[in-house]
Amino acid sequence: MNLGKPGTRVLAVAESFSPGENSTLAGLVMRKDLRTDGFAVTRVAVGGTDATDGVIRLFHELDRRDINVVMLSGAVIAWFNVIDPETVCKVTGLPVICVTYEDSEGLASHIMYHFPGDAARLAAYERLGERTPVVLRNGLTLFVRSWGMPVRDAATFCRQMTYDGRVPEPVRVARLIARGVMRSWNAGI
Repeated sequence: MNLGKPGTRVLAVAESFSPGENSTLAGLVMRKDLRTDGFAVTRVAVGGTDATDGVIRLFHELDRRDINVVMLSGAVIAWFNVIDPETVCKVTGLPVICVTYEDSEGLASHIMYHFPGDAARLAAYERLGERTPVVLRNGLTLFVRSWGMPVRDAATFCRQMTYDGRVPEPVRVARLIARGVMRSWNAGI
């Protein structure tokens, strides 16, 4: 897959939530040359099981045929609401890159503690598989999973799209949008 062209478009999805019923998801379309090319927002349930549907809803709401890749800022969002990137890949027909930013021993024990007996949630988490560490141009490390494309291509794309810190620019901006929208919704604006 060639993601090297300046007009390559990524649908970046990030969330913002505070304790409560809903988490705000923002989907940002950004070109590889950093031009923002659209966005949409939706809500998913904190502690729910609708995160995958939320990502797919953003994709359909944008109604774009020029998106080349989906990039998720984490696959476990909104207090253990697990995104199924393989389903996102199948439904959208696009490769999916999932990035995370901290090394950890995983979340299985936390899921079992907070959601005892929820075998489906635990299985969804375990299907995510292992993360691959990627050293960025600035020497920092982020962690990548990919569906529909080789992890080496996902790593290269992440390196190309990360300018400061360890958060790729499209998901950094999507996160800012999610925070702003969440604040507005919470303020009743």
